[in-house]
Amino acid sequence: MNIVFMGTPTFALPTLDALAAEHNITAIFTRPDAVSHRGKQKMPSLVKARATELGITCYTPRSFYQNLNDGAPLFNKEGNRVVDATILADLKRSAPDLIVVVAYGMLLPSEVIDLPTFGSINVHASLLPRWRGAAPIQRALLAGDEQTGITLMRMETELDVGPYCLQAATSTQGKNYQQLIVEMGTMGAELLTQNLEAITSGELAWISQDNRLATYADKVQKGSIDLDPALTVLENYNRVRASTHHARSRTTILGKRIMVLEACPAKERHNKTLYYECADGALEIGLLKPDGGKQMTGTSFLAGLRQSSGG
Repeated sequence: MNIVFMGTPTFALPTLDALAAEHNITAIFTRPDAVSHRGKQKMPSLVKARATELGITCYTPRSFYQNLNDGAPLFNKEGNRVVDATILADLKRSAPDLIVVVAYGMLLPSEVIDLPTFGSINVHASLLPRWRGAAPIQRALLAGDEQTGITLMRMETELDVGPYCLQAATSTQGKNYQQLIVEMGTMGAELLTQNLEAITSGELAWISQDNRLATYADKVQKGSIDLDPALTVLENYNRVRASTHHARSRTTILGKRIMVLEACPAKERHNKTLYYECADGALEIGLLKPDGGKQMTGTSFLAGLRQSSGG
């Protein structure tokens, strides 16, 4: 089967690899190179890097629509935006039987969605209709959801509103964002590849989402998940679990700014352990990174504070 793959981050890689092992990936689309989280230089997405390894043509459009520099009309007679003719031609040359989208980060026009013989499928990292949008795993953790999962959804032009055919759930208990990314990336790849024939043959029924149950997973901004003493232990714990390279949980201890990398609700107190006081108890900080410093345990950080302050 000829497949065009669209995706960008780590979560997309297992599905790309699984499809490439069994099918003909005729083209890959990913987001343009972006400044790394260290802010030093522009870096290709992980999907673009994998496309290079696989020797597959990779496109990085900033938009699927015409822009002012093209000199072509931006809107048609019906008032809809005009799709970029070059991108559409590239897609048609790829002759896809199916488009598979995994955390691409860009809405697709109907001309793209409807192009393949079997349409376009999205591997989404939530149990839709809960957590439509850009950051479903982080929002599930921040909300304290006991489970999350994968949904195979048929693409539509609006954000994550299409009908779905399959879902698979997993517990969030004791897991952080990085762990869930790995687990759910594999889950999504398996759910799609194991059922791809049934999907394209029409064996599976498509279930409409109940829009009344929809919640939205807006992108988590820097600073929005810093630790807050006014919040409960569980709320601060969930902030640490939801941390990513782009948005870390931070706090300040005795004037020293730190990133909190690992923490857990404190069950009992120990003299050599670093704690963060919350509204209803304490969070035990296991691993941290001071600004401009190296990663260390909370115990080592506390010992350093005591030494520098004379005990």
